[in-house]
Amino acid sequence: MSGSPGESATSRRPEALHGTNSSRAELTRVEAGPYDLVVGGGLLIDPEKGTSTVGDIAVRDGRISAVLASGTAGGACAEYVDAHGLLVTPGLIDLHAHVYDGATGLGIAADLAGIGSGVTTVVDAGSSGSDTFEDFERTVVAPSTTRVLSWLNISRHGLTRGTTELAGHDDIRSADTVRTILARRDVIRGIKIRMSRSVVGRNGLEPLRAAKRITEQIAAETGAPFPVMVHVGNAPPAFGDVLDLLGPGDVVTHAFHGKAGGLFPEADSGPLRQARDAVERGVRLDVGHGSASFAFDTMERALEHGIRPHTVSTDIHGRSLVGPVHDLTTTMTKLIAAGLTLDETVRAATSAAAESIGLAGEIGSFATGSVADITLLERVEDATPLVDAEGRTRTAGHRLTAVAAVRAGITHRIRKADA
Repeated sequence: MSGSPGESATSRRPEALHGTNSSRAELTRVEAGPYDLVVGGGLLIDPEKGTSTVGDIAVRDGRISAVLASGTAGGACAEYVDAHGLLVTPGLIDLHAHVYDGATGLGIAADLAGIGSGVTTVVDAGSSGSDTFEDFERTVVAPSTTRVLSWLNISRHGLTRGTTELAGHDDIRSADTVRTILARRDVIRGIKIRMSRSVVGRNGLEPLRAAKRITEQIAAETGAPFPVMVHVGNAPPAFGDVLDLLGPGDVVTHAFHGKAGGLFPEADSGPLRQARDAVERGVRLDVGHGSASFAFDTMERALEHGIRPHTVSTDIHGRSLVGPVHDLTTTMTKLIAAGLTLDETVRAATSAAAESIGLAGEIGSFATGSVADITLLERVEDATPLVDAEGRTRTAGHRLTAVAAVRAGITHRIRKADA
């Protein structure tokens, strides 16, 4: 995000920092030393250690080589990014985005949702299925600067034939889905399924049962957990019935929407019993803001009852890009306005997201040897109201805006198109 929270992300583009300067993230070339890059002097927010300290991040061969005391590595690198006065986090991860640009009615360019907004990894949430994944990989994954991963849709079509992808009798072909996943397990990190009335039609819970059978088969064949991400919305099926089918590591996106039949069954009630049970057994609640799926009221009530989001994501797409979502840093600012701490919010957008897709310690981390994905954030004083998906507002008093990002050791600044 650059400018006010209401600014369209279409006014931003990434630019490699090499040979350029940014007023808030200045890069200089110094005598070559043992490091390729040092991001120096920023406040390092380490989501795994739970610490915030001023220091330097040293990078070699696209991976984090060391975390050092501030000022100790600046003369021993080929490139130096001055991060004084900035927040420095592991590269932000958007766990739920729609970036199958041109093939679906929702898709936007991956680098607009990703590196152009300070997000180093986006996980496309079900835009492609087994019939369309090869094209998605060729046209989106391969050419993007942003790391693009996938929640493969349980529907063979993904979202390429509209948004009723599970209403037909031949929309799920489990054997094809399994083959597609096993062939590209590095990119496909889980299965996406939308469980709301308009999507499943008369099929009820059966598509989710089919998805769970597939994830269990993948886990058995690979020896690693393989989650399902479930979109929840208008019933039927009932939210509680969906939750009852989920296990440890599964993700519920849109968990904090304000629609009827959600986390709070009654206006003055506590949270749904199945929701508490699900969280206790390891089901993860994701924000998935979108155009209709995040309510300040629901989030604030959840926090009052001790239910916190495990991950923060945008559900960014063509209809939510210009509002109310805008980008991941705006969504993170909204969580802070609702009552999460900065450290909690950063963790939800970095290490917790990496953990949810089986990449803990590889991305979303400052650990030595992890991929050198880094986001530089400015905390700007701003009283502009933040708007949720129901038109309600909160004011945080400040906003987070991304000014630069490092993707696998290559540094990009973020600037307005007219800059």
